[in-house]
Amino acid sequence: MPKENNLQKILTERLLSPVGKGLGDVSLQPSIGSTNELGWNLLNEQVSLPVAVLSQSRVQHNLRWMESFISTYGLKLAPHGKTTMSPALFHQQLDHGAWGITLATAPQVQAGYYFGVRRVIMANQLVGRANMAIISRLLQNPEFEFFVIVDSAANVEQLGQFFAQAGQRLNLLLELGVEGGRTGVRDEQSRVAVLSAIARYPESLALAGIEVYEGVLKDEASIREFLRRAVHELMALEAHSLLTAERIILTGAGSAWFDLVAEEWTGLDLGRPLDIILRPGCYLTHDVGIYKAAEARIHASNPVARSMQSSLLPALQLWAYVLSIPEPGLAILGLGKRDAAFDAGLPIPAMHYRPGTEAPVVAPADWQLTAMMDQHAFMKIAPDADLQVGDMLVLDISHPCLTFDKWRQLLVVDDSFTVINAVETFF
Repeated sequence: MPKENNLQKILTERLLSPVGKGLGDVSLQPSIGSTNELGWNLLNEQVSLPVAVLSQSRVQHNLRWMESFISTYGLKLAPHGKTTMSPALFHQQLDHGAWGITLATAPQVQAGYYFGVRRVIMANQLVGRANMAIISRLLQNPEFEFFVIVDSAANVEQLGQFFAQAGQRLNLLLELGVEGGRTGVRDEQSRVAVLSAIARYPESLALAGIEVYEGVLKDEASIREFLRRAVHELMALEAHSLLTAERIILTGAGSAWFDLVAEEWTGLDLGRPLDIILRPGCYLTHDVGIYKAAEARIHASNPVARSMQSSLLPALQLWAYVLSIPEPGLAILGLGKRDAAFDAGLPIPAMHYRPGTEAPVVAPADWQLTAMMDQHAFMKIAPDADLQVGDMLVLDISHPCLTFDKWRQLLVVDDSFTVINAVETFF
C-alpha cells in the first residue's frame, strides 16, 4: 500500500499504458498528471479511435447538480463506485460533498482503499474467507470505516466466526428484499433468524441499520411502500435496542429512483444521530437512454429537481471511425461490444465529423446502429448519405456502467475536444 500522504498523488504519477486503447502517441509514456501537456486533440486525429471520452465541463456540472440536490434534502451521498471503478472520479465525488463511496466486492473495496477512500458501504454480501481476509486487513487501519449488508443467518454466522478470530468488529446493515427481487430478507422468519445470529456475536458484529435497493421494483407505489417498510424496520430495531454500532445508517437509492428515496426519508427522526445515505452512481456521467428517461420522470414530479432549473448531462461519449461503406445504406464503424454497452440499447450517433472541417455537426436522425459485433457496429444510413470512410462518429450511450468496464483508461476533454486529463479504471 502507498504511504497515507501519497494516496491521491499516486493517481497522477501513474503512467499511461502504452498498450492501452484509445490513446495518442505514448512512446514517451507520459504520466496521467501530464496528459494535458501532450496537446492531443480528437479533431486533429491525434488520438487512436475508438476512444471513450469524458467531458470535463459536463462531469463538473453533474457533480454540482447532485451535491445541490442532496444538500437541499439534508441527506448524505455515497455514490456507487462500481459505475466507474475510477478512484480519480471517486475523489472528485468526495470533493463535491460525498460522505463515502459505495462498492460491490471486496476487491473493489481494496482498490478504493489503495487510492485513499476511507469510508465504504459494500452494498453486497461478504462471503468467503479470502474476501473476508481482504476486509479484515483493511480494518487494521482505524481510520477505515466500513459497512456491509447481510440477509441470511448463515452469512452472519460465517462473518461472526471469522471476525471473532480476527479480534475485530464488523459493522452490518440488515438488507430488506422483495419477492422476486435480488438479495435481502423477504419475511419475518428470515429477519428474526438474521437478528438472532447477529446477537450471538456481540464482540465481533455490530448492527448499524437498514439497507435496501429499490431498483428491483418498477413502479412508484411499490417503491414508496418498500421505503416505508425500511423506515418501520429501522424504528423497530431502535425500539428493541438492537442497533449496536457507533454510527446508525439508513441507506438506499440507485440511479433511477433516488428522488423517491429522498422524499420518503427526509426528516426522519430516530431520536439520536442518523445518517440517511443515498447511493446513485450513474449521475456522474448520466446517459441518453435509461437514465435520461428516469431523469425526465424526476423533473416532472420532484419539486427540488424542478427548482434547480437544470438537468444532468450526458458526459461519456465514444468516438469511432467509419471503416467501410460496403453497400448503399450501410456503414460499418470501428466500434463494437468490446467498447460500448449494449444491454440497455445500442449507442446512438450524436455527431458527425469529417477530418479537416471546422467542427462536428449533429448526426442525421436516421443514422441508427442496428447491430454490434466484437469490433464492428452496423449503422443504417440513407443510400445517398454524406458519409465517407475515415469520417468520425461521436456516439452517446445508454447505461454507463457497462461502457466504463470496457476501458482501462479514459481521456478527459475540454469543450474543444482537447485532451486535458485521463482517468484509470480498476474493474
